[in-house]
Amino acid sequence: MIYLISLILLIMVMVSVGFFTLLERKFLSYMQIRKGPNKVGYLGLLQPFSDGVKLFLKESCWPMNSNVFMYFVCPIYSLAQSLFIWCLFPYYVNLIEYNYSMLLFLCISGIGVYGLIVCGWSSNSMYSMLGCIRSVSQAISYEVSLALILLSYFFLCDSYNFTDFYNIQQNCWFLFLSTPMFMCWFSCCLAETNRSPFDFSEGESELVSGFNVEYGSGGFAFLFISEYSSIIFMCLITNVVFFGADYMFFFFYLKLIFFCFVFIWVRSSLPRYRYDSLMYLAWKCYLPMSLNYIFFYMLVKCLNF
Repeated sequence: MIYLISLILLIMVMVSVGFFTLLERKFLSYMQIRKGPNKVGYLGLLQPFSDGVKLFLKESCWPMNSNVFMYFVCPIYSLAQSLFIWCLFPYYVNLIEYNYSMLLFLCISGIGVYGLIVCGWSSNSMYSMLGCIRSVSQAISYEVSLALILLSYFFLCDSYNFTDFYNIQQNCWFLFLSTPMFMCWFSCCLAETNRSPFDFSEGESELVSGFNVEYGSGGFAFLFISEYSSIIFMCLITNVVFFGADYMFFFFYLKLIFFCFVFIWVRSSLPRYRYDSLMYLAWKCYLPMSLNYIFFYMLVKCLNF
């Protein structure tokens, strides 16, 4: 039964990634006053499946100077890492419940940088290596703030379990207790997933597509799926930590869709930062703020006892 439900969850994640890309393309097209994909199926609903078939049926080619084995293994590793994190999806029944689910989330998301490193390095391309260095330095910088923000809520909840977040937030969401912290967290999520306005790994003027510039066909599809499944899971974590983890109710999934929409909204509205501003934001703004909140929550816990 556990394996069956895990398989269903995996299929649902893959389908949601496809329709998330459709939502993004539709919304970006309406922001630019055009129609968007509307040819394949009714209102373009079959477009994600058409894109997937097109990508996997294309001829696979690779650079002559690449490290071929690592070049082909790396997209599969990135996909496995982004899908494995979904085992933390908080079920009450029929699946394993992790008492240290938040710590496992930090561990699994932390190894995602190895996929970026190997993808950029294995192509033996100057442009992909430059995009890889940018992506890795950005991911590592914002991972520190991300972990510290979560740590502050560990102190407040006195638990690492997803279900305890639901029990504690039944009367009041953490959003109302720490709105600045939520804004900081959401910015870190954008930077961690290499989304606009922090998409420096793919600065179009100089890097074309960043660390994955040499990938096409199935390899590009794997990297694309891994990126978007990570975005959806970051929206899930945001929902659990700040907006009440009432995942047995339909309203929880409406909030999840809204956060996915906000990711697209930010991309269509904001220009790209300068890279030095990005690093300044991580180390001089978010890091001191998250440390101050940790000390504040520790004080709250001490006064409570």
